[in-house]
Amino acid sequence: MSKTVIIVESPTKARTLSRFLGNNYAIEASMGHIRDLPEKKLGVDIEKNFHPTYEISKKKKDVVARLRKLVAPNGEVPQVILATDPDREGEAIAWHVAWVLGKWVNGKMGKKEKPPITRSPNHPITRIVFHQITKAAIEESMKHPRTIDMHLVDAQQGRRVLDRLMGYKLSPLLWTKTGKNWLSAGRVQSVAVRIIVEREREIQAFVAEEYWIISAQLKSKNEKGKTGDFIAELVKIGDNKPEVKNKEQADVILAELEKANYQVLSVKISQQSRHPYGPFITSTLQRTAATVFGWSARKTMTVAQNLYEEGKITYHRTDSVHLSPEGLAMGREYIKKEFGAKYVPEKPNVYKTSAKVAQEAHEAIRPTALAKIQMENSLGRDHDKLLDLITRRFLASQMSDQVVERTTVEVTATSNRQPVTRHYLFRASGEREVFDGWRRLFPIKQETPVLPQLTDGDPLDLLTLLPEQKFTQPPARYNEASLIKALEEQGIGRPSTYAPTIHTIQLRQYVEKNESRAFIPTDLGTAVNDFLVKRFGDIVNVSFTAKMEDELDDIANGKVSWQSVIADFWGPFEKELTKTRQTVEKIEIPQKETGEKCPECGSPLVERTGKFGKFIACSGFPKCTFTKPLVQTIDVKCPNCGGDIVIKRTKRGRKFFGCSNYPNCTFASWNKPGEKVDRSTDQKINTSNNQIIN
Repeated sequence: MSKTVIIVESPTKARTLSRFLGNNYAIEASMGHIRDLPEKKLGVDIEKNFHPTYEISKKKKDVVARLRKLVAPNGEVPQVILATDPDREGEAIAWHVAWVLGKWVNGKMGKKEKPPITRSPNHPITRIVFHQITKAAIEESMKHPRTIDMHLVDAQQGRRVLDRLMGYKLSPLLWTKTGKNWLSAGRVQSVAVRIIVEREREIQAFVAEEYWIISAQLKSKNEKGKTGDFIAELVKIGDNKPEVKNKEQADVILAELEKANYQVLSVKISQQSRHPYGPFITSTLQRTAATVFGWSARKTMTVAQNLYEEGKITYHRTDSVHLSPEGLAMGREYIKKEFGAKYVPEKPNVYKTSAKVAQEAHEAIRPTALAKIQMENSLGRDHDKLLDLITRRFLASQMSDQVVERTTVEVTATSNRQPVTRHYLFRASGEREVFDGWRRLFPIKQETPVLPQLTDGDPLDLLTLLPEQKFTQPPARYNEASLIKALEEQGIGRPSTYAPTIHTIQLRQYVEKNESRAFIPTDLGTAVNDFLVKRFGDIVNVSFTAKMEDELDDIANGKVSWQSVIADFWGPFEKELTKTRQTVEKIEIPQKETGEKCPECGSPLVERTGKFGKFIACSGFPKCTFTKPLVQTIDVKCPNCGGDIVIKRTKRGRKFFGCSNYPNCTFASWNKPGEKVDRSTDQKINTSNNQIIN
């Protein structure tokens, strides 16, 4: 009897499944997609309703040969189970595998290229889906085999064809207009660059305005002998908000407040419950790991992928905050056992998914087990840290609310300075924790003061006035966390696209990170963005990209065909392409002069951008081809030899820091020397908890 064949994407996932299944199963990995559009040509027949032509890549021919041999040994066809990931990409991988194996077993396929996914003796291929790699989940999924969901496959095909059309048509246009044949444009990446460029222009156009905050340090002096000082902020002058715009205005107010009489107007005490944040979804996991560990979205997804394939967490590409009954029961039981019954709410906490079209059949990201053995089988330091963060976020989401007692004190200051009497209102707020609840897992330092015990009408002494000059601040630059949040909120991309999008726009050198790890558009990125916005403004924008995501969701739900969605896009896009190709307009990329002269022709030397980063070149190019490396030093010395630290790039364009004395000194680091980026979870939680959770 032949073994049942189970096909998954990766060897790690195959090894994990093999731990749960017996010797009657042969588990093999497809190593991702085994068929795709061709690498060096469009592969989409526009005239034939955008029909895609798929081919087996050279790298996958051995994989396909192995799978074909496995499913048709000696002419005997075993049962084949496709167990790829539970999303559109996984469904498409299963479809391509089934198509290739179906063609091999049954001979020539039909014109529609849809394999006969049945359970007949002639070709017993089925599909199973699970959201965690555990024995119970696998056994349950085996009880419910199904056919391939062609709606999900079509949604993936629609996205793939759309991105191929944009990439293969826009990218060569950029090559022609810039002379740089390594640039690219895309439906999501170009919009991400546009968001960063527009934010940078807001910052550059921002004009800071001066304003002053006035506070008073006061001390109670009631008859009961309860004393204590506190600080209250000026919130009203008469019936109006204070608008103190310069020192002169502040000095006038301070002069009156120096001689004013201070008295407690009201003391309000209330209890507030603070609900825990929901369990992680892909975007919040990426944002939190960026804030806590300084990780890129790409690294977070790589570590999460390993955790999933090892059976330690549920599927990590999800936009649903739904938790299964099994997960809820596991979490509530653990909380009760470890922290006590008062930390378990009467009913499980339920969260509303914010994504427009989240797949509620999916779960949020959570650990598959909470026993100590889960932590003992370590995959490495990074994996342990991310698993710990996911576990605590999951448990916290199902714990009782934090309860705080909040006190708000309003103070009147009456100035009898002639010729008028003026009334000022100050306000102070403080709180104390009554019950920590979910904060047991995410403790924070006390950020608001505990006020002294006061009652209405208590007289107060003024200890000192505290004027503070401030200036309005421009909007903050995007970092990885805030960019992912912006993309998610505006409906751009999906959980699987955030990490590759952010990686691509850096690889193409459209944006770079400053020392604070915030994105700044390069001159190249700004120039390309302006060109695309000018010529393809209706396509390279937030509303179009979000609308396209909605339409891809409609395809997945069977409401519309993917060909009709592509056709609606292609018509206007092709017209603008034709029009733009015929113009002589070039994309002018600013070139910064270095102040040096070319040693070969005497022309000014300028900074230019190439595939692997910036370099120095002659402004007389192409007549003069002189170039030399651009050495960017930072104000840090090498910890090994004391030499200058310079910014370098790998062959793939990734930035790193190295010693200028190479090869005599081989010091190199991904992070700026002296900057501790990979902080531990506990350290960050105790100092900046709101950033961690939110």
